Amino acid sequence: MLNNKNAKTLLVISAIVSWILLLSSALLGAATVRQTGTPSAILPYTNNFLIVAFIVSVFFYQRIQSENLKGIDFIGYLWNLFSKAGITAYLGIGLYLGYLLTADSAESDATVLLQVVYQVNFGLMVFFLAKAFYIWRQLLLYHKNKFLQIAWDWFEVLLFSTLLLTVLNFDYSSYIFLPLLALLSFYILFLCTNLKWVAYLTFNKKGRSLVLLGAILVSCYIYARFFYDLSDRPELQIDYFNVGFLLLAMLFVGLYSLFAFLVALFSLPTSSVFEQKSEDLLNFQRLSQSIQQGQSEAQVYETLFESTIKASDASAAWFETIKNSATQLAFEPFNISQEEIDSIKQLLVAHNIQSVDYINNNLDRNAGFHDLGIPWKSLIMLPIHSKKHQFGMLYLLKDIEQGFDRETINVLKTFTNQTVLTIENLRLIAESLQNERYKEELKIASQVQDSLIPKSFPSDSWFEISTHALAAKEVGGDFYDFLQLSESRIAIIIGDVSGKGISAAFHMAQMKGIFHGLMQQDMAPSEFMKQANSALSRCLEKTSFITSALYIIDYRMKGFMFARAGHCHTLYYNSMTEDTFYFQTDGLGLGIIRDKSYANHIREMYYDYNPGDVMVVYTDGIVEARNTANDEYGEDRLLYMLTQTYHLEAEDIKCAIINDLEDFTGTDILYDDQTLLVIKFKQTQP
Repeated sequence: MLNNKNAKTLLVISAIVSWILLLSSALLGAATVRQTGTPSAILPYTNNFLIVAFIVSVFFYQRIQSENLKGIDFIGYLWNLFSKAGITAYLGIGLYLGYLLTADSAESDATVLLQVVYQVNFGLMVFFLAKAFYIWRQLLLYHKNKFLQIAWDWFEVLLFSTLLLTVLNFDYSSYIFLPLLALLSFYILFLCTNLKWVAYLTFNKKGRSLVLLGAILVSCYIYARFFYDLSDRPELQIDYFNVGFLLLAMLFVGLYSLFAFLVALFSLPTSSVFEQKSEDLLNFQRLSQSIQQGQSEAQVYETLFESTIKASDASAAWFETIKNSATQLAFEPFNISQEEIDSIKQLLVAHNIQSVDYINNNLDRNAGFHDLGIPWKSLIMLPIHSKKHQFGMLYLLKDIEQGFDRETINVLKTFTNQTVLTIENLRLIAESLQNERYKEELKIASQVQDSLIPKSFPSDSWFEISTHALAAKEVGGDFYDFLQLSESRIAIIIGDVSGKGISAAFHMAQMKGIFHGLMQQDMAPSEFMKQANSALSRCLEKTSFITSALYIIDYRMKGFMFARAGHCHTLYYNSMTEDTFYFQTDGLGLGIIRDKSYANHIREMYYDYNPGDVMVVYTDGIVEARNTANDEYGEDRLLYMLTQTYHLEAEDIKCAIINDLEDFTGTDILYDDQTLLVIKFKQTQP
């Protein structure tokens, strides 16, 4: 398989060789006629074969070359055609004029020179037709469909089929072939109507295309006239006017050039209108795509400002953003000074024209505006606002009366409406992203908080503990922890941080650190509360506080002591007296009083436990849980549940209480964090 480079090389060689042989044949024939007075002995089939070889070589070379033509630079296509091929017609006619001058002045026979000029023009014309043929193909198939592609493919096949007439030395103008040529001509007319590319030319580009297309048409005329005029010259050994392929190719190139010229010419007056509509559409698209492109509000306003100036052909403009009822210029004003802006705004305020649509197409007839001495005669004021927010105000000025007609106003309002929609969507997206970030932070805080809460307590033969913790939000304010103080003593703490969310998780981590730090010194619960209050007073916000209860259980002494800092009362079942009750001890939350007087509000209590005793500690999310009737679960119901379940294991007591709580509130309702610890003391193990 030949690659394009090798194929082009072979085609160039073939074209050069066939052209030289044609020239040699013509010169030999002319010499024979001059010497013998008889026609050349060279068979016409040989010349016909060389003609077809040259045409096919040049056309196929241009066909490969046209594969490099890409893009929508249509003026570039036309310039490429004229500068590289169309101009050859002017060179060819120059050569012919040179021949005529030489022939008139020369005393000898100029037949040989005529053969050379004729052959050179033939070569240049074929090159021009081939290049034009395939450039027109690229433009003709712009925005093609399958039908058009098939139509073109058949046109190429039929056109090149006519070369058989030349090879076989048939006269294409005979009655046998004329119908076929007529049909091909109609086919060419149909193809020449495909000129979609012309619609994409701007006004200026259409003007340039008219010049180039006119020059190309002249090239076609020069070549056609040259070969037509010389077709009757008897001294020419080869008559290319008889090659039907060239006639049809010239017909296609000339007609397509003419049609393109006429379409560009007659669409020229309406070009500016379509250009403006196209530009409005593009600007509207830019506003619509601002969200996908991640633009800021300022960039959207700038797009609006530029688009409305172009859409209305405004002479001057400025744009103000409004934030908290204060206005400020968003960009550098367009063709208007700050003094002129201030004077116009003062006049509008004086007429109580603010934050409303305002159009004045005869400023000179208004005494106030007339006295300002401004050069503009039309003004439109468009607020940029939604139902809830006012984002800005757009002012456009024109130096003609009736400058803003109904259609222009509709276009401007379309721009402002789209801007409002874009700005609102941008803000919704920003808010959504902020919420997503907040959720992600909550998720991380929840994971951190979960890692701070112990998943299990140390197993011991002296007691058993079962726990339950459920946060109302991603990050709750409840916490509990333990610390083994010695082989026979363990400290258990439960607490509730005011508030929820990340700040609650932060304070919970602080409390955990304080608990582990202070209890390393094995201090009494009341002393711990004093020290913890002192430490938290330096880091808690003024509006925050923590309720907590600390228990130190001593297995050997069979007792526990505890202190309550504003936390829920401890529920207890005494197996000896078979009594269930709440420990009614005083205590104030940590961080509520932030001085030494806090010590006066903490009490410590010691209690001996018996095997089978049950202690229930919890947060207010348990007893203050509410049902659909807004009734509280309450301490009494919790106490009742313990009286009904004290004989069970700690895990079963906990499950019974939680199940009862869920039956009371329902599983979908959770207003506050819920934490529950059930501690059951066992019989003394040997």
